[in-house]
Amino acid sequence: MKLGLVGAGQIGGVIALLAAMERFEEIALFDVVEGLAEGKALDINHASKILGSSSIIVGGSSPEILSGSDIVVVTAGVARKPGMSRDDLLKINANIVADVAKHLKSYCKNAKVIVVTNPLDSMTWFLIKKTGFEPQRVIGMAGILDSSRFAFHLAEKLNIAPACVTATVLGGHGDDMVPIEATATVEGIPITYFLNDDTINQIKERVRFSGGEIVNFLKTGSAFFSPAASVLVMVRAISNNERRLVTASCYLRGEYALSDLCFGVPCILGKNGVEKIVEIELTENQKNLLEKSAQRVRELNQILKDNL
Repeated sequence: MKLGLVGAGQIGGVIALLAAMERFEEIALFDVVEGLAEGKALDINHASKILGSSSIIVGGSSPEILSGSDIVVVTAGVARKPGMSRDDLLKINANIVADVAKHLKSYCKNAKVIVVTNPLDSMTWFLIKKTGFEPQRVIGMAGILDSSRFAFHLAEKLNIAPACVTATVLGGHGDDMVPIEATATVEGIPITYFLNDDTINQIKERVRFSGGEIVNFLKTGSAFFSPAASVLVMVRAISNNERRLVTASCYLRGEYALSDLCFGVPCILGKNGVEKIVEIELTENQKNLLEKSAQRVRELNQILKDNL
């Protein structure tokens, strides 16, 4: 199993390290910045004895290094700076993703692709259009991360281990994402047993803007540890055919009354990518919030259509 990483920045580097710890057979880092991918690959290789890893890790500035990848993770793009939204990156990162699409078609046309580049839902949709790949093979990472943030802040409030909390966030990976409190539980006990509506709403609001909170702290970049860990869950689910239920940005064909866009929904991930999209029952208010989030994604997609 070969894992290809497009972008050897903060997220790409951490994914490579985590994949080496998972003992992936081969890991290839590609970055247009000369020396960056090579340096990170060598650095991780130097830790292989310590990690007990036998992974073959290579880096380079030619996309040919991705040849034969079974799974490709796309992290290439400009990161947010304080005051920027994910949407502000649209046109800049669309040009980068367009180039990535050419590389994927040339060197790994059968790969499953995980997109991390922001604005994530639109970049996932754009990559599908530019490559012509089957939509189930191109998935955006967001829901796992947003749901983990939701679970953490609920656990933080309750002073319990985050692993005890299950939580789900649907919708676009932006300020209009929709945390679903009805799915939030502590070892099967509804979160509403522990917290009142006002407290839950405050936590939901923090989750929506938690990515920006990290950007404001870092000043020169955005989150990378938690996105990389989220990607690893998806890579593991695909490579091991786990048929794992996660939330991810999937191409919709009528599910949740939405079509021709990528959007954060529950899905089952396996060896073929998205094996099934799972539709859960929503309240009218939740449906309205999802439609608002979807409309924002549509607006960004419309801008991108000029570049198709």
